Amino acid sequence: MTVPLLDLTRQYTEIQAEMEAAALGVLRSCRYILGPEVEGLERELAAYLGCRHVVALSSGTDALLAAMMAHGIGPGDEVAMPVYSFFATAGAVARTGAKPVFVDIEPRFCNIDPAALERVLRERPRVKAVMIVHLYGAPADLEAIGAITRRHGVALFEDAAQAIGTRYQGRPVGAFGLAAGWSTFPSKNLGGCGDGGFLSTDDDAFAERVRRLRNHGQSELYRHEVVGGNFRMDALQAALLRVKLRHLERYTERRRANAALYAKLFREAGLGDVRLPEDVPDRHTYHQYVVHLPQGRRDAVREQLQAKGIGCAVYYPLAFHQQPCFQSLGYRPGDFPVAERAALDNLALPIFPELRPEEIAEVVGAVRAALQPAPAR
Repeated sequence: MTVPLLDLTRQYTEIQAEMEAAALGVLRSCRYILGPEVEGLERELAAYLGCRHVVALSSGTDALLAAMMAHGIGPGDEVAMPVYSFFATAGAVARTGAKPVFVDIEPRFCNIDPAALERVLRERPRVKAVMIVHLYGAPADLEAIGAITRRHGVALFEDAAQAIGTRYQGRPVGAFGLAAGWSTFPSKNLGGCGDGGFLSTDDDAFAERVRRLRNHGQSELYRHEVVGGNFRMDALQAALLRVKLRHLERYTERRRANAALYAKLFREAGLGDVRLPEDVPDRHTYHQYVVHLPQGRRDAVREQLQAKGIGCAVYYPLAFHQQPCFQSLGYRPGDFPVAERAALDNLALPIFPELRPEEIAEVVGAVRAALQPAPAR
């Protein structure tokens, strides 16, 4: 049995009529940029997240970039962040001319290590903001991180691109800092039919700055108060996302059920040396189901799974300090041992909502077979 890492056709088939009606409505309206569909999505997302403002944007990357620009981040500033995440976390900061300052992760969820963050903020007085990530759908330790950022007087931003629906202490993530950036890339838990993203905040003035920045800094037609960008969301994306938002809770519970079945089957298979994703007291949304394999085994397991048609991927093979574009920052191998180990042993297995129980069993069986020692000759 082959098992895809992600199959969006299954989800589309379930809601095809709703999606096509929404798309047709936009096409017939001939209103393609911003407008009522985008405004409707912003209202519905704000209600879902329990925040005052949502600003729909062109991508999750642009949401992070707009947040940095709205806070005045630029040359001479430093922004602390986990050293292990999707590239946009660091790339958005670097694009402003500010310096990314990397912090090691904790091993349990691969989110930023609060103790390491405290040390960095004590040593780097030029840090103007902290950007954390809720990696793979698990919330970072927001209580500890919030106390640290308040103590040092720096703004807190959340990269919540992988964490729509994730909760921490009864509240959705994204509401603990000044603002949060979110992605609606097709593979996300709330995924559109192309690039898209949004920013959430409870700060009225900050929301207004981001709205201005997304449309070239205009305060009114052809009057530009600041230099912004073209970060606008298409109406077609907004209309399709409004459809999927209505189903998001159902998708989240399916992901959580899939994760629970994985845990059960891995236990029954006796694969105790495979470290599995852990649930959290409130809600993990399992954007990715990333296991950590015994040292030195990841690449061989990946190759065997792929040879059998089992979808899998490495998220991520390099920490930021290992990326060629950041070599000038002066970090060295060994500076971030937890992240470096995660980059060597992580493997993402299929977790999408429409995944079938027999497919999960097939994946676990394939991992078990790949980890069995070769028979003696």
